[in-house]
Amino acid sequence: MTTTHCPYCSLQCGMTLRREGRALTVGPWAEFPVNEGALCRKGWTSAGLRGHRERLTTPLVRDRAADGSRGELRAATWDEALDLVASELSRVRTEHGADGVAVFGAGGLTNEKAYALGKFARVALGTSQIDYNGRWCMSSAASAGLRALGLDRGLPFPLADVEKADVLVLAGSNLAETAPPAARHLDRLRARGGQVVVVDPRRTPTAERSDLHLAPVPGTDLALALGVLHLVVAAGAVDEAYVAARTTGFDEVRRSVATWWPEQVERVTGIAAAEVRALADLLIGTARAGGRVLVLTARGVEQHSQGSDTVLAWINVALALGMPGREGAGYGCLTGQGNGQGGREHGQKADQLPGYRSIEDPAARAHVAAVWGVDPASLPGKGRSAYELLDALGRPATDDQPAGPRAMLVLGSNIVVSAPNALHVTERLRSLDLLVVADLVLSETAALADVVLPVTQWAEETGTMTNLEGRVVLRQRAITPPAGVRTDLEVIAALAERLDAPSTFPTDPEEVFAELGRASAGGPADYAGITYDRIRTEQGVFWPCPAPYADGTPHPGTPRLFADRFGHPDGRARFLVTTFRGAAEQPCDDFPLHLTTGRVLGQYQSGAQTRRVKDLPDTGPYVELHPLLARRLGTTDGEVLTVRTRRGAMRAPARVVETIRPDTVFVPFHWVGANRLTNDALDPASRMPEFKVCAAAVTA
Repeated sequence: MTTTHCPYCSLQCGMTLRREGRALTVGPWAEFPVNEGALCRKGWTSAGLRGHRERLTTPLVRDRAADGSRGELRAATWDEALDLVASELSRVRTEHGADGVAVFGAGGLTNEKAYALGKFARVALGTSQIDYNGRWCMSSAASAGLRALGLDRGLPFPLADVEKADVLVLAGSNLAETAPPAARHLDRLRARGGQVVVVDPRRTPTAERSDLHLAPVPGTDLALALGVLHLVVAAGAVDEAYVAARTTGFDEVRRSVATWWPEQVERVTGIAAAEVRALADLLIGTARAGGRVLVLTARGVEQHSQGSDTVLAWINVALALGMPGREGAGYGCLTGQGNGQGGREHGQKADQLPGYRSIEDPAARAHVAAVWGVDPASLPGKGRSAYELLDALGRPATDDQPAGPRAMLVLGSNIVVSAPNALHVTERLRSLDLLVVADLVLSETAALADVVLPVTQWAEETGTMTNLEGRVVLRQRAITPPAGVRTDLEVIAALAERLDAPSTFPTDPEEVFAELGRASAGGPADYAGITYDRIRTEQGVFWPCPAPYADGTPHPGTPRLFADRFGHPDGRARFLVTTFRGAAEQPCDDFPLHLTTGRVLGQYQSGAQTRRVKDLPDTGPYVELHPLLARRLGTTDGEVLTVRTRRGAMRAPARVVETIRPDTVFVPFHWVGANRLTNDALDPASRMPEFKVCAAAVTA
């Protein structure tokens, strides 16, 4: 039996794997504190890809004719595939410069892979053009956390602290469907007399477990947070002693919310002024009684062109009430992807080096370059963010922009399904001279590739993940990979060798993790004191965890942040002014409805894995709409509808429900179609696309 962790969401639930003949059986790991043996249906069926008929076990290469036309993918040897990739990457670099080559990673990669991929891009390729799909997960919360609190860790406390709150505000989270084992904390909170507030335009299963549900017009969440702070100020409920001792900038924020009275909030959000007051009264009364208020944000309020401002506004509310730093109170972000936290800490993000260091910081560059054994001057600077990188693929230089990459290596990301404005992104991918995809199956993105490299899945390899709490956990290999499959670390090392990289690229994950620890040492996300043995013994270690003290005593790790000081050099949090603009795209005569997207219980992300697990319900896409809208359209449940936006169209059957606003339709994003509709407008701070709202038209 092997103890390990689920391959899906950021809870990284503990589980056991047992070989029983050819079968691999999932069992509970009751001692692991995050889930206490509980798993959702995705976790229980996570061994379903083992032996799947669509599993890739040999490299695939697409031949091209002399005129450049593309043939079919055919089987190839590893040497042929890797030699071709290295040769083409070298050619593109020679003809177009180092930034002619791009790398696209994923929030599902282990810490070791994310670290090695960032090192490969900057050392073996010399390119600045690297980013990852985690930019589309919690980058808005990360940006806001860095600016306001001085540090970005999704939850600055253990998940179990949630149930200690007296009032929990879930802004844009459907926890009961996206991370079901975590929803027990809501039930425990309520059982001890606490209250749960859910902000969501749909009455989701999470909202059903709440005491107060507010359903704003999509794209207006910021206005609600501004209105709540207005009422906190008007009631004289600001914790002035806390604000004076632990923060800066409140006077400007106090003035900025003066016009956000409840009736103004109602006009913008559609939430009744009485409900806005009810929420504010609940928070104020709890704070005045010495209780604990906790605000958690998630993709519903973050995946907007004002997502980072919305998070900042909720942080302002928490700070004004004097909550951050108290156990069971404050602010946190519910990370989505399995390694959404660790994936952005160690270098696969365009602006970062290992340890959550800025790539533009000379001291950070010198430290990491010394670990890698290269000249700091040889490291490239900051590159394009994820969507901007994809949008630039294959483009010639203009007066305003340098030429886009001509070749790209993709690890663990199904861009064709997951990118906003996906039809446009697909065309950019088709324009490349070389597209290389490493994956388990022939995903929609792999099907476009010139070279497909078959890699191991989670149960076939060892590596660390960092869950939503900042707890570094260890996935342990339980089974032998199929013949012909290699790990991503082996792929990276083989390409680095062929490219004559001026550094070593180990393939043993424990050796890579030790190097990651040295590279992260002294950075905000310091892993220097974490080892595989410690993780096994302690069931995970919270970062920051610096190297042992001078007397050899190990650092204990940091389960809770901000008790005494925030992450800024002066130890103070920052109140920051935010100004409501609304969604980038508003309804009009041609597109009169709001479209929003999200996840469903039985599927995960682009569905490349879960849609192939036979025990998970693969319903296909659907269009959720209110009975009033259905009546206006003359449609009924099950009838196929067409949803159009300015970027594309899709057809899917109707689901008529009373749990959504009448002016809004919902489409799940696990299948091809939804992201052909979504808007690529970007948050100016986080560069997060506006997945969660755009103008749409629906016809029967």
